[in-house]
Amino acid sequence: MICGIDEAGRGALAGPMVVAGCVLFDKIDGLMDSKKLSEKKREILYSKITQNSRYLITYFSNKEIDTMGLSACLRLALLCFKRYFNDCEIIFDGNTDYQTKIKTLIKADSKIDEVSAASILAKVSRDRLMNAYDTIYPKYGYKTHKGYGTKAHINAIRLYGLNQLSRNSFKLKQDEKSLFI
Repeated sequence: MICGIDEAGRGALAGPMVVAGCVLFDKIDGLMDSKKLSEKKREILYSKITQNSRYLITYFSNKEIDTMGLSACLRLALLCFKRYFNDCEIIFDGNTDYQTKIKTLIKADSKIDEVSAASILAKVSRDRLMNAYDTIYPKYGYKTHKGYGTKAHINAIRLYGLNQLSRNSFKLKQDEKSLFI
């Protein structure tokens, strides 16, 4: 059995990072990298995946990311999946195993169904949460950009400042001073 692992929200400026692991019981048609699917299609596939798999979803809040760092959070998630899915071959999307000795594969979310399924689980779980946060922080537009560094999100940060979901450890490149100024 293969357990695929992928994450969503690694590079966001706000909100959690979500990491999912998934072992499929049967083939599911239409699986691919979650970023290549419409929101509607991801939701349909999410339902099929949760009904046809063994899965685990972990969340790391913006505060945990600020405190521990992304790498430590990913390492912790991978170790958790390694223990939970100890009867499986584990494949993580990417090129770094974060010292866990888990097999990695670049673009695995486009090549291996179980990783595609994990990608969808992570993305839908995070998007649902960011949509809920949009009702708490409507000025920030989380429902639209999901906390990523879009122009609209950066403008909202400039207008209203950081909020409880902001990753304080993340710095915008355009706000950094140049060595040549």
